Amino acid sequence: MATIAVYSSKGGVGKTSIAVNLAWASASLSSRRTLLWDLDPQGASTYLLGLDPAESAASEGIFARDVDPFEAVRPTDIANLDILPADEGLGHLDSFFAALGKKRRMARVMETLAGSYDRIILDCPPGLTAISEQVARAADLIVAPVIPSPLARRALNDVIARFARTKVRHAPILPVFNMVDRRRGLHQAALSEHPQWPVIPMASAIEAMSAKRQPIGCYAAASPAAEVFARLWRGIERRLAG
Repeated sequence: MATIAVYSSKGGVGKTSIAVNLAWASASLSSRRTLLWDLDPQGASTYLLGLDPAESAASEGIFARDVDPFEAVRPTDIANLDILPADEGLGHLDSFFAALGKKRRMARVMETLAGSYDRIILDCPPGLTAISEQVARAADLIVAPVIPSPLARRALNDVIARFARTKVRHAPILPVFNMVDRRRGLHQAALSEHPQWPVIPMASAIEAMSAKRQPIGCYAAASPAAEVFARLWRGIERRLAG
């Protein structure tokens, strides 16, 4: 089992669209038993997969070991893909972790889930918080969306600096340029500085996810955007295998 966290300290960088499409690729293209865990209080991944956030505080119970995580898992309409939906307790999770004082509690939950899933995708909340440190310790790979702008790249640098300053032992970080418009000079300049980073373009097929409430592979499987996510997933699988 491998855990892939989709995380950024900055909001509005397309984190959820990446998490949902990677989860679909894992389940559908690689036929992996896949769990998407929506850790963001906004519940966007939960919404995009056709569910509503749970009216409970199951997340706190899971980390306190009062609730079996499998009790909160829900199936989706996609074969091989389950979701642990967002819930009302997520808004308090950071203070909960701080009070709990257990730096590897998320990693312990991952160990509980490992026997039932091949891949777990974490859609993480933005911010430099106790949650991000838990995720850094639990994940095998951190996918970090970066809009090609100075502020977004600064946010990535802040994450790396925070982990170094607090001496958090973290998974490798894979920066991914997202919402790229190659007609913009600023975007072209950013891409030329980091030609090795994967690139996800701005695309109407991706924007349609909020209306379709599905991953791109379900309604636009032959689109260039779908191929971009498939290529990104294949690269992630190679990294995990290596």
